[in-house]
Amino acid sequence: MKKINLKFCLVLISLFLPGVFTANSQSLVESIAAIAGNEVIYLSDLENTITDLRRSGNKTPIDQLRCDVFQEMLVSKLFLDQARIDSITVTDDAVEGELNMRMNDAIRRAGSEDALVEFFKKSMLEIRRDIKKTMLEQEVVREVQSKIANNITITPAALKRFYSSLQKDSLPVIPAKYEISIIQVDPPSNEDNKAEARQKLLDIRSQILAGKSFNVLAIMYSEDTESAKNGGEIGFLTRGELEKEYANAAFSLTRNTVSKIVETKFGFHIIQLIDHKGEMVNTRHILVRPKVKQEQAEKAISKLDSLANQIRKDSIKFKDAALRFSTHKDSRINGGKFVSADPSSRVTWFTLEELNPEMYVKIRDLKVGEISEPFRTTDEINNIVFRIVKLDNELPAHTANLKDDYQSLYNAALMKERTKVYDKWIKEKIETTYLKISEEFKSCDFLKKGWLK
Repeated sequence: MKKINLKFCLVLISLFLPGVFTANSQSLVESIAAIAGNEVIYLSDLENTITDLRRSGNKTPIDQLRCDVFQEMLVSKLFLDQARIDSITVTDDAVEGELNMRMNDAIRRAGSEDALVEFFKKSMLEIRRDIKKTMLEQEVVREVQSKIANNITITPAALKRFYSSLQKDSLPVIPAKYEISIIQVDPPSNEDNKAEARQKLLDIRSQILAGKSFNVLAIMYSEDTESAKNGGEIGFLTRGELEKEYANAAFSLTRNTVSKIVETKFGFHIIQLIDHKGEMVNTRHILVRPKVKQEQAEKAISKLDSLANQIRKDSIKFKDAALRFSTHKDSRINGGKFVSADPSSRVTWFTLEELNPEMYVKIRDLKVGEISEPFRTTDEINNIVFRIVKLDNELPAHTANLKDDYQSLYNAALMKERTKVYDKWIKEKIETTYLKISEEFKSCDFLKKGWLK
């Protein structure tokens, strides 16, 4: 994936200048919704965004929705144009970690990769590409906004004034949140499972080296179900977008050769290089995950059941059991305290909707201090694991207040003050920026506030 392209689109701008329209260029002109400085809003991008919002359940009347989306895009383009002026760029690495988490979260919420593909009517590669493009642009916008309003802070007195100014019947209702601890156990004898997965891949690799089609075998055997539909092909990606072990193998291959078995956190792969262009490679792969046998699942459940009983009898403290026995790296060092995987937040309070389905079901039936029965679930990268969970604390749904929601109200007050600064900056930026708006959007009310020249 490439960095955001902020080069000046002279040809596209010339199409909008008086007297240069031609019959041959009309279809191209119609595909452009607006130009803001050196940034272009394509009608197809706007319509695709609207389609995704509709699929997500947005019920806003279509004319209003189009204007709302158009306004957001125009404002974003102003910030992106300023980024070009200030030479602000963002590399792929800046969003790669969060991108993977968003993709995993989207798959978890949808239930499977197939369900996500069906929902968006796009391939996984297209979904990832679109999310990444949006994230890169958002990161650039944040960089510009940080320069504009980086000195704004909210004093305790100012926060109290902000809270007092809010109408009590308009205060938000904060959903119930939960603090939880977990003890996780991986499938026992997993090395045997890994050995079986490796052997299966060795057999498949032997068939490929003997002349069988990699594409066909990927369709038949790969457990990356989305890429399997394309014969294992995952498209052009940079080194930073791939797992380190996968990238090292892929970038060392010559065209059409097949790697040895590569292990990543997702399982075992064999990789074939399709093409290599600069800092990007296009590969196909076959993924095999270690399988969990019934007797292994029963052993894991039995071990957790025994631990849970010892904790309930106070023979061992939960935090000590987590430190000694849990395989969940993020939580075990904190006595089992479950923490968001997002490195930028590391929050410990969760709504039920933020947990995976199995965790959701267990937590909703617990009282504070209780420990669940052992259950089978998947971890953050969809590997099968086994867990018990303890409900440490619960904050019931409530109207926002300074005592329980200080940080949330602080963030709201800070955003209000920053918004004032952004609005002032946008107004000034509009006056000095080249703007061209397609006729079909000129009925949007917001354009009357200085956008039309």
